[in-house]
Amino acid sequence: MRSNVDIGGGGIGGRARGKGDEAADSPWLGWLARAGLVARGLVYLIIGVLALKLALGDGGKTTNQQGALKTIADGSFGKLLLILMAIGLAGYALWRLLRAAVGHGAEQRDSASDRVAALASGIGYAILCVTAVKILADARTGSGTPKEATGGVLGWSGGTVLVAIAGAVLIGVALYQAYRGLARKFLDDAKTGEMSEGVRKVYTALGVFGLVARAVVFALIGYGLIKAAIDYDPNKAVGLDGALRKVADASYGPALLGLVAAGLVGFAAYSIMDARYRKV
Repeated sequence: MRSNVDIGGGGIGGRARGKGDEAADSPWLGWLARAGLVARGLVYLIIGVLALKLALGDGGKTTNQQGALKTIADGSFGKLLLILMAIGLAGYALWRLLRAAVGHGAEQRDSASDRVAALASGIGYAILCVTAVKILADARTGSGTPKEATGGVLGWSGGTVLVAIAGAVLIGVALYQAYRGLARKFLDDAKTGEMSEGVRKVYTALGVFGLVARAVVFALIGYGLIKAAIDYDPNKAVGLDGALRKVADASYGPALLGLVAAGLVGFAAYSIMDARYRKV
């Protein structure tokens, strides 16, 4: 007797695949994805602006994605904005996870590497969405600092290897982001045919600048994790805010921080433009 858990079109697997394909092609998921791109842009805009103000000596600070959400919550209409942000982040995470599962959207098909990147991105933004919900509920985020998390993992059997692998993966992600920016591969994901010449130039410049700046930050985070593993010292681990502080503390720190911060603002603007032109 043929099992129902069969790859055939009538089995459970086939029906699940069909539902996934149907969801991936639905207009509502496309709108959620675009809302998520705007939410991602706003998070990086706050991070970039605060870092830029610090570089200019105007009272800014370094922060990470969670800090950006808290900044939104503390502002005018903070709870309403944070609710909208949580919805956008949830939509973005759902879109990325579904793309990882089925390998296509309504307007584009994905390669194996695209699906791996989508899985990592989906998980990351799902966690950020949960953080937004916890801030709304006035709960502790419970995520801990990178030092605390790394310190816990280092105590595991084989923990140093795991931390080093995590650092290497982040450096790999940074290299891939830099490649996508410098080689302008991100244009393959955009509806460039719908852009005027001027819009395409701006979109391209923001994408190159923003992706390279984000790659620098990711590489510093990855390097910190590898150093923590080699030295068995969780204090070497840093998050996004710590990576920005490392830039600030380097030679010509304010100038370098200003450049990276401007790049993150550029990435934010690119994300918001991407909400209009991304193939979903």
